[in-house]
Amino acid sequence: MIPLLAIAAWSGTGKTTLLKRLIPLLHEQGIRPGLIKHTHHDMDVDKPGKDSYELRKAGATQTIVASKKRWALMTETPEENELDLHRLASRMDASSLDLVLVEGFKHEAVPKMLLYREGLAHRPEALEIDEHVIAVASDIAIHGLKIPVIDINAPEKIAAFIAQWLGK
Repeated sequence: MIPLLAIAAWSGTGKTTLLKRLIPLLHEQGIRPGLIKHTHHDMDVDKPGKDSYELRKAGATQTIVASKKRWALMTETPEENELDLHRLASRMDASSLDLVLVEGFKHEAVPKMLLYREGLAHRPEALEIDEHVIAVASDIAIHGLKIPVIDINAPEKIAAFIAQWLGK
């Protein structure tokens, strides 16, 4: 199984912004990251009017759209009440990845890094630190934690921490 690392935080903390900076830095360290992003919104990666969209809407449970440069698998899951992170990760090609970064899924029992920014509606004491949290990335010093606190504005330090955590 590919190692999973969830990046979890309250909305507006900058999860996506950090990941956009972190992914190229991980590549520089020789780490091939994949990504699973959780969204609370109804989403569709296909476009109405396209053949693949129309065929999927006609009832295909799974549809692969493929070109020379990329492919995407769309799976209809109307009967599933909850997302299964491990099932989703198992669909990824382990031979081409060293790590799967997970945006969201903060209540999953997987290793995670929590993000915190001063000035949000929450105080640092409200961080949900459990046995799965391996570090906190923050823009302020947070004292009294038994896990590393890394500067959220220094993604190179976060990438180095992840590389060390992976044993790279």
